Amino acid sequence: MTLEIKQGDFEAFFQAPLNAYGENTHYVSPLKSDLQRFVSPKTNPLFKDHPNDICIFTAHQSGKPIGRITAHVHRASNRKHNLNRAYFGYFDCADNKDAATALLNAAELWAKERGFDEIIGNFNLTAMQQIGIVTDHFDFAPYTDLIYSPPHIAKHLEENGYVAEFPMTTFELDLENAEAPAIGPKQQAVLDNPDFEFRPIKRSEIADRMEDSRKILNASFARNPMFVPVSKAEYDFQAQDMKWVMDPRISAVLYWKGQPAACIICIPDLNPFLKKIGSKFSLNAIWHFLWHKFTCKRAVLIFSGVIPELQGQGVNPVVLRQVILALKKAKYTHLGNTWIADQNKASLAQKSKAHARPMHRLHLYKKVLN
Repeated sequence: MTLEIKQGDFEAFFQAPLNAYGENTHYVSPLKSDLQRFVSPKTNPLFKDHPNDICIFTAHQSGKPIGRITAHVHRASNRKHNLNRAYFGYFDCADNKDAATALLNAAELWAKERGFDEIIGNFNLTAMQQIGIVTDHFDFAPYTDLIYSPPHIAKHLEENGYVAEFPMTTFELDLENAEAPAIGPKQQAVLDNPDFEFRPIKRSEIADRMEDSRKILNASFARNPMFVPVSKAEYDFQAQDMKWVMDPRISAVLYWKGQPAACIICIPDLNPFLKKIGSKFSLNAIWHFLWHKFTCKRAVLIFSGVIPELQGQGVNPVVLRQVILALKKAKYTHLGNTWIADQNKASLAQKSKAHARPMHRLHLYKKVLN
């Protein structure tokens, strides 16, 4: 059957994983309109000044899209970490060796023509969004912002000379059986200190709370590998619809001496809703959204952070306790957690202490370009 690689066909780019994986997959596509603005240099601030820094490719078999990939560059990351690196993302493909190889070759050629030394992915499209390839524990349905790929994706990468690195794990906490973190001397000192205060998250104030959470994110992750400070434009772009889907009850921002100090940002898991509507708006989408809003029992922790000055002083357990108690009160039953790298021993210890169970095992895949 005829195999063809096309460039810039967004409709095929959206449809390819749905064709490749079928109806019974755990894969859930981002909302079509969101995916389009993510990969478009006209709307994504990551590519605003350099519109040629991203390209989308699709593999078509007898005219039907069965695979896709992006090739792109994150200039700020290369500058910060002294790299000459290209990235691939959204690598989804049927279990078809020829199609997978052709897509990877297209991304590699794009990178070579621009003089990059290596290519690595998945990055969809930065470390603040979905990253990695699932390499184990494929049976868990992913939460919002958790990537999912079937076993053959890692196999095709390895067959094409890619090497797995940067191991990560996602987690799930059973809230019905979980206990909120205990209050010890450190935590009590935080609660007794008038310099600390939680400010309620109201819909009218979500924009302010999200900007404060961005500041906490940049400060708390500054020393993490691969992290690049997120600009206000990038953060707002990624979170622009959050005020419509966010449940203000289940996130918390803690202030210290009037300044943002720590936060945990959670949202309801939207994946069951996206599955119902095929990740496309239709006349029934609003009804499905309202039904999901009142029946959703799963939430996902997008990120948590504590500014460096307060790390190790019992602040994070105080915020986590606030969030877990709020989740329980709001009748959520499970909390998913986006990826945690193996080298982040402190966060892994917190998950172990909370008896969160590991879900997907993920790796980045890298190839040196000769």
